[in-house]
Amino acid sequence: VKISTHDNPTKTTVLTLADSAVDLNDKLIAARRRSPAHVAEPSHENPSGHNHDRRTSMRLSSPTILLLLCLPTLASCLSLSLRRGIQSLRSAPRSSSDLKKGIAGFYDRSSKLWEEVWGEHMHHGYYDPPDRTDHTQAQVDMIDRLLEFSGVDGSKVDSVVDVGCGIGGSSRHIAKKYSCEAKGVTLSPYQAGRGNELAKEQGLDGKASFQVADALEMPFADSSFDLVWSLESGEHMPDKSKFVGELTRVAKPGATIILCTWVHRDLEEGEELTRKEQRLLAKINRAYYLPPWCSSKDYQKLLAESPSVDMKTLKVDDWSYVIAPFWKAVIKSSLNARSVLGLLKSGFSTMRGAWAMFLMLRGFNVGLIKFGVISVKKSDN
Repeated sequence: VKISTHDNPTKTTVLTLADSAVDLNDKLIAARRRSPAHVAEPSHENPSGHNHDRRTSMRLSSPTILLLLCLPTLASCLSLSLRRGIQSLRSAPRSSSDLKKGIAGFYDRSSKLWEEVWGEHMHHGYYDPPDRTDHTQAQVDMIDRLLEFSGVDGSKVDSVVDVGCGIGGSSRHIAKKYSCEAKGVTLSPYQAGRGNELAKEQGLDGKASFQVADALEMPFADSSFDLVWSLESGEHMPDKSKFVGELTRVAKPGATIILCTWVHRDLEEGEELTRKEQRLLAKINRAYYLPPWCSSKDYQKLLAESPSVDMKTLKVDDWSYVIAPFWKAVIKSSLNARSVLGLLKSGFSTMRGAWAMFLMLRGFNVGLIKFGVISVKKSDN
């Protein structure tokens, strides 16, 4: 911004937007004093010889100064909003750091609404028969069926870690079922706090605890848990190899590792997803803060590369058919005034997540999205 005096318009003072309010005022006064007309002859209108009117005219009002100071921030915010809007429309992938922040914020905002509508379990239900309507029990059955599928011997489970625990529904159920200690990690401060509140309410204070931590860098020692549990969190992991490495690291020798996650369909050697499939997954990724997807075969390959995994105990299945009714039930549950009001209060990202349920349903229906179930034991050696 260039300011010139009335009597010497060619003499200018440059004001930068980084100047403070005091600097702005000082520069204006200095510019006024450098003007040849600074000392004026006394006149009848101004007998003291002081140019009060001119000096006053050179000062900026407080609102103007504040506006100048805020311009860089306003410009930056507008630029960021525009860039994010374009990225969202293009379904552009996010960086790992953006994913981490986005996941925490997304679940901080949406978990309360989910609990109000669906309860403490933030995962699919086990729908067998497919027309069952007891959704909460279907979610509990999902936990029990996964434990049964994996051949977990509850008498040998003294400790379990829930990797991507939500508000701790699975952890508390397992802690009660096996009378064991449960720990959970999540990126969401709200989820960790709410999980601990529910543990206390359910008489599990000291038996089940939850903390904010990165699943790719868990704050636990090697060989800490008899059961390593990850239900619908693997899809959020930007580094699948590191994720599998952490699951095996914290497992005790002989411990069971259960990984249940969204995956895309298995591909033949040299095959790639079609462009249409890639576009659909990219839209879902933007809504749910997901990195690129992988297949169940990809997870199996990563496990096979781990020297601490006993691949003879590997069990793999596709449970897409037993969770298929879930998304329709979730969509139906949102079609009421209470849920709509809750969505509006939760903000844009939660509303976008609700819209993406239709995309998930489409992906399941066309065979692109699978519900992969993987169980394996850590070697005893």
